[in-house]
Amino acid sequence: MNEIRIIEAGLDELEPAAKLFDAYRQFYGRPSDMAACRAYLRERLAHGDSRVYLACREGRFEGFMQLYPSFGSLSLRRTWILYDLFVTPEARGKGVATRLLGQARQLGLDTGAHDLTLSTAITNLKAQSLYERMGWKRDQEFHYYNLTI
Repeated sequence: MNEIRIIEAGLDELEPAAKLFDAYRQFYGRPSDMAACRAYLRERLAHGDSRVYLACREGRFEGFMQLYPSFGSLSLRRTWILYDLFVTPEARGKGVATRLLGQARQLGLDTGAHDLTLSTAITNLKAQSLYERMGWKRDQEFHYYNLTI
């Protein structure tokens, strides 16, 4: 059986989640720091600050996704920010990201959210293509700004 299972991570899944989170951060040019990744996720999970999902196939953890809750003042409803999405190099192109994104959508439906939002690098054309195939729309109404503190 080659089925991808999506599980919501709790503290029992901290170690595989931290390994994937560390790999995700390395993908974006950060140095490996398993202790910091473990501590960060432990705090998020212990306080319910985020939802973490893992993609598992045949006992191997192949993907990681983390969403943060927020709220929309105009919609008067919850929104979810899909902040982290990572698939191991050997599992790319095999449906893992599609399954994780499907889980994100289901979380939105289950919690009565108005929407889900994400941002990705302008150069990440492969991810943009996947998001658009799955119904995500690029914002044409607002420019987003960041202030680094």
